[in-house]
Amino acid sequence: MLRLSKLTDYAVVVMARLAHDGAGPDGQVQTAPGLAVSTGIAEPTVAKVLKSLGHAGLVDSLRGARGGYRLARPLAEVPLSEVIVAVDGPIALTACVDGGSGLCEAENICAVRGRWNPVNQAIRAALSGITLADLAGPPPQRRAPPAAAGASAAALVAE
Repeated sequence: MLRLSKLTDYAVVVMARLAHDGAGPDGQVQTAPGLAVSTGIAEPTVAKVLKSLGHAGLVDSLRGARGGYRLARPLAEVPLSEVIVAVDGPIALTACVDGGSGLCEAENICAVRGRWNPVNQAIRAALSGITLADLAGPPPQRRAPPAAAGASAAALVAE
């Protein structure tokens, strides 16, 4: 099964949260602890994701008392493929494709050697065609606290 890592999933969630909180390229900044609270992702994991995203130039980190993180560019300009590469490394379906690790025991006798490249390229192209803005959608709605016993639906709507 082809599956992205949890860290890549968390990276998309963190970047979407930064966008929803107004932490765009020239906007306000968010701290790792604040992002951890607002996303429900553990703070050490958020810090690890932010470090990877920062090294890839996807988020900017600002030091100091009012420091934190913000997006380096709008979500509409960030292809999903860049986030995957930033967190998981090159997109490679098998070890022998471009960007793969190249460690295959049967490489010299493999009947399909090099045949995965077009498949890998198609997947890279598909992931490059999807931006984080496509995935982010509108900000999540905050849930109302549970209604007290006996409260009517009309009373809840009136609140």
